[in-house]
Amino acid sequence: MIELDIIKILIPWLVSFLFGLFSAPVILAYLYKYKVWPKNKNIREKLTIPDERNEILKVINKENTVNTPRMGGLVIVFSVVATTVLFWAVSFGIFGNPSGRIDFLSRSQTWLVLGSFLAGALLGFVDDIMTNKNIKIGRHHGFPWQLRIILVILFSLFVGWWFYSKLGYSQVMIPFYGYFEFGWLFIPFFMMVFLASFATSNIDGLDGLAGGIMATIFTTMGFIAYSQELLNISAFCFVVTGGILAFLWFNVSPARFYMSEIGYSALSFTLPIIAFMTDTVFLLPIIAFMLFINLCVTVIQRFSIVVFKKRVFRAAPLHHHFEILGWSTSQIVFRYLIISIIMAILGVALATVAI
Repeated sequence: MIELDIIKILIPWLVSFLFGLFSAPVILAYLYKYKVWPKNKNIREKLTIPDERNEILKVINKENTVNTPRMGGLVIVFSVVATTVLFWAVSFGIFGNPSGRIDFLSRSQTWLVLGSFLAGALLGFVDDIMTNKNIKIGRHHGFPWQLRIILVILFSLFVGWWFYSKLGYSQVMIPFYGYFEFGWLFIPFFMMVFLASFATSNIDGLDGLAGGIMATIFTTMGFIAYSQELLNISAFCFVVTGGILAFLWFNVSPARFYMSEIGYSALSFTLPIIAFMTDTVFLLPIIAFMLFINLCVTVIQRFSIVVFKKRVFRAAPLHHHFEILGWSTSQIVFRYLIISIIMAILGVALATVAI
């Protein structure tokens, strides 16, 4: 039985990787043909961060990335959707219904996860298209950050309500303590975690960085879900990992494309859902350590600039700080990955003994 469970997880993972690997050249050709990269100077400023005088601090080496296509996250989205549909169709064709013996799409575990993944992908897709087409809302190309936050708040409110009202979630597991009862406050707590996950999107800035970290995180969540016998969630996590690995095949330095909003929004919408369903919310700062640190650095930097008119770091997000210090892209990416792997192993260990 254990062997069958492992096969149920590993085969979709491999299929997802192959879907991504073979679809990427087609997607790449389309992105290069239609020059899917920022063409407006104001859009290019999205690659920069403010300095202590609230001016624009140009992060070094960014001009080399301007004509590299965005929307590489299409590879991840296609891999996940195609793999999910394939295994659902095979199960339906063989057993006459989604049996759970082959497919991993189930109402109790993965409908909400997949729905959040697709919602994030849709939000990112529209934003990427508007940015590439120089479509403005007010003074902003693409979605202004205020509008994106409003949309994320509304979606997280709906999902938090669904968890609370439909799935009966009102408690959250605290490692080495047990379940803490939030009651209706579970909904705003869920929204806070969801917004924090979405706010980590500024990690997508160097070749292989966002993909490598996210592959580590989703692999970790897949192992934890498997240890809890949440096989469908585990399979979905590994399917996402397969798509990310295929994306990374073309995103390692020199990157052929970047993940951009369509990919990262899909992943950041999915991660908190899985964390709540696997009782690992309070382990997320460990499992997703580099995302957590990156978010903290950005918040500290912005707060310091607004309140004290001074920078704490040379630049934010943190990887740009290291760039300015003289670290190469490969040094930053590999050191981030080393730390991510160490923290992932620690997260699995804590999930095993503390939950």
